[in-house]
Amino acid sequence: MSTESSCGNEPFALQVLGDSMEPEFKNGYVIVIDPEAVVKDGSFVFAVHNEEYIFRQLKIDGDKYYLQPLNNKYPVLEIPGLEAVQGVVTQGGGLRRRERKRYD
Repeated sequence: MSTESSCGNEPFALQVLGDSMEPEFKNGYVIVIDPEAVVKDGSFVFAVHNEEYIFRQLKIDGDKYYLQPLNNKYPVLEIPGLEAVQGVVTQGGGLRRRERKRYD
């Protein structure tokens, strides 16, 4: 799937599936992803790994890039570089609008 046609440049929303990002992002939460946001160490990102889309926290260690789950039952995945990142989570969670955090 092409990133250009699936994401474009506009922010979009996705629903979290599974428990890999708990406790911060529970199954069923809606997250908003901005393809144009600045990517940095610690950002929660929407990325491609092994030709599949995945939601994780980006960790940068020197010239190595990792996708880290918040739930330690899941493995940390290495990616080749920032080109795998398709966007940054700018809003998310199951909280009321006034309580939402920004993640960029």
